[in-house]
Amino acid sequence: MEHILNLPIHYLLPFIVVISVVVFVHEYGHYWVARRCGIKIETFSIGFGPEIFGRTDKHGTRWKVSILPLGGYVKMYGDGSAASTPGEHVHNMTAAQKKVAFYHQHVDKRMAVVVAGPVSNYLFAILVLAVLFVFNGEPFTPAQVSSVIENSAAAKAGVKPGDRIVTIDGQKVDRFEDIKRIIALNAGTPVSIEADRNNQPVHFNFTPDIVTMTDSFGGQHQIGRLGIASNKVEYIKQPPLEAVRQSFIETWHLTTGTLRAVGQMAVGVRGTEEIGGPLRIAEMSGDVATEGLVTLIWFMAVISINLGLINLFPIPLLDGGHLLFYLAERVLGRPLSARIQEAGAQFGLVVVTTLMLFATWNDLVHLKVISYLRGLFS
Repeated sequence: MEHILNLPIHYLLPFIVVISVVVFVHEYGHYWVARRCGIKIETFSIGFGPEIFGRTDKHGTRWKVSILPLGGYVKMYGDGSAASTPGEHVHNMTAAQKKVAFYHQHVDKRMAVVVAGPVSNYLFAILVLAVLFVFNGEPFTPAQVSSVIENSAAAKAGVKPGDRIVTIDGQKVDRFEDIKRIIALNAGTPVSIEADRNNQPVHFNFTPDIVTMTDSFGGQHQIGRLGIASNKVEYIKQPPLEAVRQSFIETWHLTTGTLRAVGQMAVGVRGTEEIGGPLRIAEMSGDVATEGLVTLIWFMAVISINLGLINLFPIPLLDGGHLLFYLAERVLGRPLSARIQEAGAQFGLVVVTTLMLFATWNDLVHLKVISYLRGLFS
């Protein structure tokens, strides 16, 4: 319990910095495209709830910081709420008002505004990673085995120190990080590996062991493991164009890895205890901050990718849900009925609220708050 009590002192500032930056990037994407579509913006808020401070610009937009640093929103003219649901007055607007109201824009413009938030998160992450790869270097570990753990899947298959892994299930690997990434997502799944041993090809077919890993932040994950290690870690500074290319690749790997993990949770292959909420992000932000600015910036890029990806999920209230409705409107040539949209919004609210509660429960269990409370009454 002492750990959670110390949370505000040690982790609050890094958490606020990380969340505020990635939320600002996301919401500014909506804002930037909306302004270029001629839409009036009433409010740009970082955080929810009562305003702490703010200012109104010459366009009439109120830029503000609010008391709850758990997200943010852009409220456009005609919106009835921060979730961009149309207000009652949208049906009684003058021609001049309709011209600047989000609800009355062509569906293509509305789609562009909605998708701009997640896209901004991805572009931000790609830029951040590229800058890190140029100035700090990209982590690089050759795909060569330094040691083999006794009785591991690799040892039983005959893998030896000095072997250089070439492909896994046909996927070319150049780095040890590639091996870990692919194998981690194939816990209990047979894989085929091609390696180079003294300039001679060797092949292995075996199933990675399933192990429970505790990460540096205390989270537990079930992953696949071969039982090999490499002791060579290098940071290679990349030229700008190559850094951008590698940042795209890294972003792709982070996205597909997250999607695959979600799919494994959905079918029951992976535990759902990995799902975390604000408290887990706060803890991780504080822990990462102690490792230095570079690590914190890297973490910020990862959170930005996750925020962009989650918002693209086709759940009403999220950007992906709005995009789904607008795609339907694009196909049908007319908006979905008010009843369908309202039902979708209610469904989305239930889903999002359930996920938030579940994630918070996982956070409390992870931070040992639940076990502490149980101890008080047992």
